[in-house]
Amino acid sequence: MCRPTHYTIAYEINPWMSRRRQVAPRRAMAQWQALHGLLTERLKVAVALLPPVNGLPDLPFTANAGLVAGRTFIRSNFRHPERQGEEPVTERYFKRLGLRVVTLPRSFNFEGEGDALWCGENLFLGFRFRSDATTHEHLARILHCRALPLELIDKRFYHLDTCFCPLNAETALWFPHAFDRYGRRVIERYVREPIAVSEADALKFCCNVIVASRSIVLHRGISTRLTKTLAKRGFDVHELDLSEFLKAGGSAKCLALRLT
Repeated sequence: MCRPTHYTIAYEINPWMSRRRQVAPRRAMAQWQALHGLLTERLKVAVALLPPVNGLPDLPFTANAGLVAGRTFIRSNFRHPERQGEEPVTERYFKRLGLRVVTLPRSFNFEGEGDALWCGENLFLGFRFRSDATTHEHLARILHCRALPLELIDKRFYHLDTCFCPLNAETALWFPHAFDRYGRRVIERYVREPIAVSEADALKFCCNVIVASRSIVLHRGISTRLTKTLAKRGFDVHELDLSEFLKAGGSAKCLALRLT
């Protein structure tokens, strides 16, 4: 994770961002600290901190930094120049941690866990708005895994982690209308127990969640129906106010990159 010390809406690169709807810095910091505290104190999750950098306002959205698999870190190639300054920062950080850092050819756009999520042994890759479809071939070769490309078709759900969230090896939240017909068939084939969510819940970023064992952390306000569905599946739901981060098109998952 990365403290939102310099977080602001400095540009507009997704439908959620508007420089006319600015961040309240103190509120954003309080919301981030509540998330960090819940993870570390209540859920006993070990959290490493990436130092914030002035001039990189989206650095707190660490899920986009890359993809960690074992001792390998595949660094992101951001599509938008506004975020490309984050690349050397995260590359140096993971080298200091002792991970093998892999970079893809510059011609390929790839935005880390924002678009690459494991469900069991399968790696799902969202493409179109931020990551390129052919990136899945590179990932499959580097990680020796099955990488399954999924085309995103709704600009509001510009990253895979805004509309798809594996909860364990067999279960995932997803918003079906964010995917094309082929992508929907892939999810229905390779996810044993997909949980479809409503558009109202999807727009509250109910798929952008942090999963810690049987605990799910997400932005507050999801429907009672979805809460009950998750409870029946044995998950504990922890809701937080993350509204300041929704202004930039992110929520709980965007604020954390899984290291193991």
